[in-house]
Amino acid sequence: MGLPRVAQFRGGHFLQNPFLSGRTHIQGTPAFLSRRLSTKGSNSNKDQVLSSFTVRPVVRALATQASTMVKAIRVHELGGPEVLKWEDVEIGEPKEGEIRVKNKAIGLNFIDVYFRKGVYKAPTMPFTPGMEAVGVVTAVGPGLTGRNVGDVVAYAGRPMGSYSEEQILPANVVVPVPSSIDPIVAASIMLKGMTAQFLVRRCFKVESGHTILVHAAAGGVGSLLCQWANALGATVIGTVSTEEKAAQAKEDGCHHVIIYTKDDFVEAVNKITSGGGVHVVYDSVGKDTFQGSLACLRSRGYMVSFGQSSGTPDPLPLSALASKSLFLTRPTLMQYNETRDELLETAGELFANVASGILRTRVNHKYPLSQVAQAHADLESRKTSGSVVLIPDGVEQ
Repeated sequence: MGLPRVAQFRGGHFLQNPFLSGRTHIQGTPAFLSRRLSTKGSNSNKDQVLSSFTVRPVVRALATQASTMVKAIRVHELGGPEVLKWEDVEIGEPKEGEIRVKNKAIGLNFIDVYFRKGVYKAPTMPFTPGMEAVGVVTAVGPGLTGRNVGDVVAYAGRPMGSYSEEQILPANVVVPVPSSIDPIVAASIMLKGMTAQFLVRRCFKVESGHTILVHAAAGGVGSLLCQWANALGATVIGTVSTEEKAAQAKEDGCHHVIIYTKDDFVEAVNKITSGGGVHVVYDSVGKDTFQGSLACLRSRGYMVSFGQSSGTPDPLPLSALASKSLFLTRPTLMQYNETRDELLETAGELFANVASGILRTRVNHKYPLSQVAQAHADLESRKTSGSVVLIPDGVEQ
């Protein structure tokens, strides 16, 4: 049968998942980016804006490399971290509309756990996990323009397959990384940051005067939600599991932090809001917090369920929303970045906020790619905080 080919993982169909869906209208983009990322411009102009901090010499080359062997993580059966296997795979040349990328840093996200366990169905079996990476373009497909060998690019979402030393990607899913942003930082914030962007800017538009509740406030997405919402003028309530994570959440802009292992978060929110409830709950925990989250909402409040780290919530009858006329949504990043313009605008606002200091990411944990099983185990057992990044073995940091 031969060796598996990374090149097989082009595109693919994904079922609904917590980080990937919605609509699109970017509001509140910093003025300089709003002008330069105007939808009146072309995609190529927007690509240039994202990398305009530095002018790189243009290098063009068609793919001339024959198929080569690289290392990648493969999943042959669903299960625990032990099913993540470090194997040789064959990678070929990019085809029309594709690029070949040598990964420098790979983001670890809870969605990777969902696919490994079978909560969401992978497009093929076996498969290479991973939905976020930053790397250097090493070859471009025939006739492709706008991508050059040597470009530093990032992607988040589909296609799956970033747990690999190198991979083939559709050119239209990557964005240029500004030279002012370290590749490790970019890999740690791309998927989580774009998720935070659509959650607070478009799914429910957070504004000054709102009171919001963020579960897992010290986690990768939670931390960014707190920072972003605080910058928008909202009162931020966060839940965490430990005193250490509580301190981190406060640093990230939480005005009130609830340690849910000590206090009932519903009672605490009720006290903080004087019984009024919150305008929106951002819940990535799922089963353990879902009913309590609904109880924390004020009339016409928004329940935004974007993950299920504790398991799938029990079925909810629609009538349960009626007593307070609540809104319930299960958004995913892919529908909120359906077009190239939306992707570039989302990434542009994210990178601008990172560059300006509005957003900061804590890369608290780095693992060699070959040790991703340990990284998954630590993530699931909540031993991690902030962002986790995988570094391909042999890549200098």
